[in-house]
Amino acid sequence: MNATDRTPADLLRSALAADPARPLVTFYDDATGERVELSVATFANWVAKTANLLQGDLAAEPGDRLALLLPAHWQTAVWVLACSSTGVVADLGGDPAPAELVVSGPDPDTLEKARACGGERVALSLRPLGVRFPQAPQGFLDYAVEVPSQGDRFAPYAPVDPDAPALAFAGGEQLTGAEVVERARADAAARGLTPVSRLLSGLPYDTWDGLSAGLLAPLASGGSVVLCRHLEQLGAEALDQRRESERVTVTAI
Repeated sequence: MNATDRTPADLLRSALAADPARPLVTFYDDATGERVELSVATFANWVAKTANLLQGDLAAEPGDRLALLLPAHWQTAVWVLACSSTGVVADLGGDPAPAELVVSGPDPDTLEKARACGGERVALSLRPLGVRFPQAPQGFLDYAVEVPSQGDRFAPYAPVDPDAPALAFAGGEQLTGAEVVERARADAAARGLTPVSRLLSGLPYDTWDGLSAGLLAPLASGGSVVLCRHLEQLGAEALDQRRESERVTVTAI
């Protein structure tokens, strides 16, 4: 990847310039049977639309904190990169109460927790194909309703500062954009990732290790990720078959 990349959004731009058609995220939900494969170009399009939603309709500004209350999921990965594109701090599993914005999954307990945020609230159904809620939760925008009409290209109102906070976790760990890129590159090297690597991850996104394995290290290496939710429901033989069919080279579970 480009040695001058200093934010996660920079890594995505470099991946898009290098090979937009290659797979970037292949997502499985073993509770529903869902499989979604997103090329670099398709993933980047979702990121651009989400970043436009953040900056435009939600009026998010650089330095704002967004509590991201979502599991390891391809749409969570989109939100992480959209935050990086706008300079918003993606707080994985963070406290919604002091946050300027919150993004929640469909679980009733999570939605109730998210209502502590006094700012903009967005909910995701996490249903296959990213479809909308039958009825949006009260007090929340439905992501699947709001995002399709957003622009396919994104330009921030001001350049994103790579030395500003970019990523945080519920335990209190906080990283700048430049630190995220540096650690992702180090993790990629430690795992031996290359542009042909396929990393299968069943780890949650609520820690650095999970987010790195499930998105950032493959992105930094020019490789790709097979992101699996509810992997515990898959037997050993089926897991071996998935590794073979997806040409997995590295596993993190």
